Amino acid sequence: MLKSLLVKDHMVGDQLAFRPETDVLQAVHLLLKHRLSGAPVADSEGRLIGFLSEKDCLKVALSSTYFDGQAGTVAEHMTREVVTLSGESSMIEAIQLFITRAYRCLPVVEGERLVGQLSRHDMLKALETLRRR
Repeated sequence: MLKSLLVKDHMVGDQLAFRPETDVLQAVHLLLKHRLSGAPVADSEGRLIGFLSEKDCLKVALSSTYFDGQAGTVAEHMTREVVTLSGESSMIEAIQLFITRAYRCLPVVEGERLVGQLSRHDMLKALETLRRR
């Protein structure tokens, strides 16, 4: 039954995404406001180009520029090599990624285009739904 669950049916499609030119301090504020551990970074055409995580933001905080308000842009601090899921991926594939990696959420793409995110929390909600059937 778990094999029948697809990422596209449980991802969040309208989650926060940053543009590369976004000020990283503004990005930190938005992550806190939305209670997210990170967010994808997409270009003006919606193509995924990176991911800004809490860990990336903590690295910014180690720099003295964080405290003088000149921390730079999201593009300067984001992770460029991003592990992604396809909407057609099975939830088994997603679970395996979450178990073997330290990620809390993963971008969902169709080709290069960002279409959503799937978090560990989203996974647990999907499993709970399956259990109730």
